[in-house]
Amino acid sequence: MLQTGAQLYTVRSYTQTIEDFTCTIQKIADIGYKAVQLSAVSKQIKPEQIREICDRAGISIVLTHSDPERILHDTDALIKEHDILGCSYIGLGCMPDKYRTKEWLSHFISDFKEPAKKIAAAGKLFMYHNHNLEFETFAAENLPNAAPNRRILEYLLEGFAPDEMGVTLDTYWVAAAGADVCDWISQMSDRIPCVHLKDMKVKNWQPVMAPVMEGNLNFSAIFHALEASNCKYLLVEQDDCYGESPFDCLKTSYENLAKAGYR
Repeated sequence: MLQTGAQLYTVRSYTQTIEDFTCTIQKIADIGYKAVQLSAVSKQIKPEQIREICDRAGISIVLTHSDPERILHDTDALIKEHDILGCSYIGLGCMPDKYRTKEWLSHFISDFKEPAKKIAAAGKLFMYHNHNLEFETFAAENLPNAAPNRRILEYLLEGFAPDEMGVTLDTYWVAAAGADVCDWISQMSDRIPCVHLKDMKVKNWQPVMAPVMEGNLNFSAIFHALEASNCKYLLVEQDDCYGESPFDCLKTSYENLAKAGYR
């Protein structure tokens, strides 16, 4: 059963004090969400406080985006914090800049391999969130099967076993790369326990982000593909609401998902 949740990056301006965070979580619960992803929440709010606030509102914490330096160099403490949060998925929001080249991509795999193994040994899963950059192609140095037409994402999938790295597939960014969302859901069906749902529409000739089912992505087909995968959580995210209330955008997405049978 797929469960909907809210990616708190959408409301990041309202999670920087404990007072705002408390109010925000209650607003998320009032919309109807039962789960959240922690992202861009103030570091001043302790894991114990976050867990207490979310528990009080009936909200589970299913995924984070964590500091890459902490994933690399403070892995054990990060795992313990996720134990406190009751969270099984430790996410990386974006590949750090230096790794995004043919010279240094192999270093991403070697650098993050050991933390990924530690996270797996603790009964959790390292999760990689894609943008469109992972669909860039080049012949990576020091990696097997390198070829000019191989995508960064393909190297990552080859470099990490499914129990070492899952993928938080982002529907908007896959489409922004000119790729087929359903095809990539199928290709990674055993690696996507969490996905980011956001739609794409066109405004003034430009692609822009939109609430789920308010744009042009084929969500009927996307849902069908996700039902056949290992996906558990549909996490609504809208990085930019273009002056609209992010809470209204989350509400619109939730209502559309509920009508489609996902709560």
